[in-house]
Amino acid sequence: MTDPLDLVFAALADPTRRAILAMLLEDDMAVTDVAEPFAMSLAAISKHLAILADAGLISQEKRGRVKWCKLEPDAMRAASVWMQGFGQFEPVNLDAFERFLARELADEPEIGPEIGPEIAPG
Repeated sequence: MTDPLDLVFAALADPTRRAILAMLLEDDMAVTDVAEPFAMSLAAISKHLAILADAGLISQEKRGRVKWCKLEPDAMRAASVWMQGFGQFEPVNLDAFERFLARELADEPEIGPEIGPEIAPG
């Protein structure tokens, strides 16, 4: 049996599926409306939707002849909690880190031509 968290992350790994989720943030959509902005077949979109549904990220419901998709935001809660566990670390300020390294490296003696022949690369 697959871990539900694995299913969520696998579903989120694809840019098309992330775009679909972003579209569904606005409102429920018919499958044909979901497919409209993508340059792929309705069958391909249906496969993406099935992966999202298997992960619990969306639900699908037939209303008359039309199949509708609805975002299920609670399905991302476990993934969000898991990722927040890594939020305990302060984000690295790369500019400050680069300045620090520049200062530290400026204080180091340079290795130059004064290397003796016994250590110089040959």
